[in-house]
Amino acid sequence: MSQVFSEETHRNMLSRIPQCTGREVSDWLRTVDEGPALVRFEEKVSWLRGAHDLAYGHAKAIIHEHDLRRAARHL
Repeated sequence: MSQVFSEETHRNMLSRIPQCTGREVSDWLRTVDEGPALVRFEEKVSWLRGAHDLAYGHAKAIIHEHDLRRAARHL
């Protein structure tokens, strides 16, 4: 699993993403689903930052949330 912020920091970061990016978190998660099939966490973060001009913290939070939700679907 990825190394990320505390749970509280992660939730705070997610709550600010729509205001900072103009897009809802669900839109970003869909973008990750439709993006390239990268395996490593940092590769996904780098792709999201480069392709969509996101700040590192926002990209990291989006990828972490994507990974959390994907893991929950497979339980």
